Amino acid sequence: MENRKCRKELNRSESEGGTEMQSAYASWVGQAVVLQVAAGDLRVPLRGMIVGESDSAVRFRVGDTWDIDIYKTMILAVEQDNWASLVMN
Repeated sequence: MENRKCRKELNRSESEGGTEMQSAYASWVGQAVVLQVAAGDLRVPLRGMIVGESDSAVRFRVGDTWDIDIYKTMILAVEQDNWASLVMN
């Protein structure tokens, strides 16, 4: 499977009223990912699933039931979690 990475870029799609901006995180919702998160001087990889987003935060599920909100300004990168498919098989 191709290793996809997404930096904070916005995808543009045409709609009836003009150009609509789609969040860079929208394509990752429901997929197993690794978020590269910055907190002060720390850089931490978090393994889980993006389950939603607001204007300023991404809702991220760690494990089966623990949802946390992570500010978008803290997210450095989103990577496909290749280990998740190995564990599930």
